[in-house]
Amino acid sequence: MAVKKNRKFQIVHGIQIDLQSLHLSKITDLMTIPLTEGKLSDHLSDEELAGFFRQSGNQEIIGELFRRYSHLVLGVCLKYLGNRDDARDAAMEVFEKLFRALRKYEVNNFKSWLFTVTRSHCAMKLREQRKEGFKLGWEANLMGEIMEKLGSQHLINSDDETEERIRRLHLAVENLSPGQQQCILLFYFDEKSYHEIEQLTGFTAMEVKSHIQNGKRNLKNALEKSAY
Repeated sequence: MAVKKNRKFQIVHGIQIDLQSLHLSKITDLMTIPLTEGKLSDHLSDEELAGFFRQSGNQEIIGELFRRYSHLVLGVCLKYLGNRDDARDAAMEVFEKLFRALRKYEVNNFKSWLFTVTRSHCAMKLREQRKEGFKLGWEANLMGEIMEKLGSQHLINSDDETEERIRRLHLAVENLSPGQQQCILLFYFDEKSYHEIEQLTGFTAMEVKSHIQNGKRNLKNALEKSAY
């Protein structure tokens, strides 16, 4: 098998691999894997696959992540939406978001992040469908904190304006980095404490605090730019 080398990368089975992202033993193992469909991916973690996708743009990697987690995403969507067709559509939308996010950001604890993002997406779909009795208090809490920072010139004047700003809030949350997005959603959507978020994500206490503070600042900036 031909292997290209330089100071930082190796090409293994057509994928450019950052040597700094893996231990030498992992690189050695990958180089001995036969070039057979499914074999390489079986030896890589979710986070390694996400990193390789960010480096190479190889869409087959997203296909592998879809294979691993489509049942989880579909199950969550079905639980929230209650309709199999709606759940399938929502699951595909989640993976479309996944494609965009992984091109831009590094993801820590992929499965936990994907689960959190999926539930948030379903909550947004339910709001769009205006399901009776479905309350999204977390949006009001987060929006309230952001609006307080924006100042009195951005007071909400009508229910329609409230709905539009919440729609923009969801879009702004989607555009946060995965770390900020996950910590914001776990804190507001799931009402987790900082310590619980540490346990769920593997972030340190300082990282959780930083992700939430920076995430809220980025949301405020995004909402200011979007139409205020």
